Amino acid sequence: MTTAPLSLEHIIKPSSLTEGKPPVLFMLHGYGSNEEDLYSFAQELPEELCIISVRAPYTLQPFGYAWYAINFDNEKGKWSDDEQAIESREKIINFIEEACEVYHLNTHEITLLGFSQGTILSYAVALSYPEKIKRVIAMSGYINEKILVDNYKEKNHEELRIYASHGQVDQVIPIEWAQKAPELLNKLGIKNIFEEFPVGHGVAPQNFHSFKKWLGDNS
Repeated sequence: MTTAPLSLEHIIKPSSLTEGKPPVLFMLHGYGSNEEDLYSFAQELPEELCIISVRAPYTLQPFGYAWYAINFDNEKGKWSDDEQAIESREKIINFIEEACEVYHLNTHEITLLGFSQGTILSYAVALSYPEKIKRVIAMSGYINEKILVDNYKEKNHEELRIYASHGQVDQVIPIEWAQKAPELLNKLGIKNIFEEFPVGHGVAPQNFHSFKKWLGDNS
């Protein structure tokens, strides 16, 4: 399928369904990567899913893209640009609405799959707008409450389902950050699974098979 000129660059694998509006899975890549990265999973996922892999809006030199800047300051140390992250959160939710309209997708069957910075944004979008997202696959990331909408705790999250995973020896995002997610998700009434794998900052084969099974069980 040829991609439409929407607000974010993307690549798309159409659904196998020939009637009705198909379910859709949006992929959000990590810092410094691009829309081709997670798209390698597309051929192995359920055929009825329309899969859209999205390119982050901020360009990194010499190549790659980011959902927000990560700055390295001698005084502050490493810090994230939360304002840019919030802008990206809104860009993603707007893009989802555009894509669902243009590609005739089922707005009640939206899944987000993120890795690293893409997971941080997936959490931000889903927890801020639980009425719009049904499932999240959150790999190698964490919840940054500073980039959620102010009233997110007042919203109804009970229809949302989340699968989270992390590498036990992740050298980029400490596993302790990721391990905090289930407590917050439980408080919001979200059914969730959190798994750890003996890898670094990446997706182990057993991790892929686990979230694929979860996706099938929660479809």
